[in-house]
Amino acid sequence: MSVDIQRIVMDQLACWRIRRGDDELLIAEQGAQVLSYRQGDMPVIWLSEDAAFTRGQSVRGGVPICWPWFGDLSRNPDEVQAMHQGEAEAPFHGLVRGLDWQLEQQRCEDGAGILIFACPQALGELPGWPHHVDLKLQIRLDERLHISLTSHNLSDRPVAISQALHSYFAVGDIQQVSVQGLDGRRYIETLEDWQQRQQQGDLKINGETDRIYLDLPPVLHLLDPTWKRRISLETSGSNSAILWNPWIDKAQRLSQFADDAWQRMLCIETANVMDDRILLDAGASHTLAVSIGSEPL
Repeated sequence: MSVDIQRIVMDQLACWRIRRGDDELLIAEQGAQVLSYRQGDMPVIWLSEDAAFTRGQSVRGGVPICWPWFGDLSRNPDEVQAMHQGEAEAPFHGLVRGLDWQLEQQRCEDGAGILIFACPQALGELPGWPHHVDLKLQIRLDERLHISLTSHNLSDRPVAISQALHSYFAVGDIQQVSVQGLDGRRYIETLEDWQQRQQQGDLKINGETDRIYLDLPPVLHLLDPTWKRRISLETSGSNSAILWNPWIDKAQRLSQFADDAWQRMLCIETANVMDDRILLDAGASHTLAVSIGSEPL
């Protein structure tokens, strides 16, 4: 299988493109953000049609990295909140999405394309977060897409983090899809006072969805009957995930998001959130990883 890796520019952003046969993966150096992934002619990772490739701004779609906290810092566990110090702003979804990561390595081996990025600012230079963490992202494209985020605590004291690989999946029709693997699992319904509930059966999307699922199995399946396929997510280092779709009203308030784009995407975000947050002792490391592929139904 032929594999080709090229550096390209999209508006203001330096990007890397991996082509493996008919499959294509696009990654921005900013935020080490996967932007899109398609297998043949079919998109797997969704990129907004209105995406803006602007410096300092996360691109709508793809797989933004949320680190060292997820969402609103004040909704994170106390240990994670305590990591943020001083008067610096605590932006939504952490500190690294808009930063330039450094490409440390690119290579092709065994029919796969591999990129490794590092976030040098995580070594004590993030505003309000003075801890020293060696933060790296490895992306491997073979028959599937493999993404792994490794945090290595170089501080002399423990560090607590919440994080997510904020993956946007492309679907044929959101009202026809279902997610398998959630039955019987705890979740937090953030749209109704953060009540804790239990999933009954497969999840179907029939309105605005913003749920934090806990105690998850290592494999979830996204069934997409419109496009006659099943997307699988195989995770490690994670027991939680966020499932999100803005539906009709909220879609109209989002940046870089067409009014009808809610019909074509679903976020299933591999995560370490709430009681799945990570406590790293001095010298310890943790890897959050997901492997994504699809097959015909």
